Amino acid sequence: MIIVERTDPHHPGVVALLKQSHALMQALFPPEDNYYLEINDLVAPEIHFFAAREGDQILGTGALKTCGDYGEIKSMFVAEDARGNGVADAILRQIEDQARKERLSAIKLETGNTLYAAHKLYVRHGFTECGIFGDYAPAKSSIFMEKTL
Repeated sequence: MIIVERTDPHHPGVVALLKQSHALMQALFPPEDNYYLEINDLVAPEIHFFAAREGDQILGTGALKTCGDYGEIKSMFVAEDARGNGVADAILRQIEDQARKERLSAIKLETGNTLYAAHKLYVRHGFTECGIFGDYAPAKSSIFMEKTL
């Protein structure tokens, strides 16, 4: 059974996944188009960080950053051998539940233009493309999405 819960981003299993995520983003996109948060930034008061696990095995991560009246999804990543098993869906539901608890009006995200599985996930959960938001700079490799709550 997949359990999604608040987790310290410094947990060794989480750190290993986040490093895999960062390495993948660095391999796929130019440095100026990488907007991931460093591990130490994921403990900020405005960040709700979650990990999905089965038993003691960390399968995926995701975070909600509160940004005034909306939230932003950050650090969504699922271990390669756990993909296709509902882990990302479970994390995304937890993030949305947290956003509703925080009474946010919307959830937004930035993702890479070639991350097609991520696009399908977000569309399946009711996200649609939107314009640039927050402190992001225009980038050819970025897609911006949002979901009204």
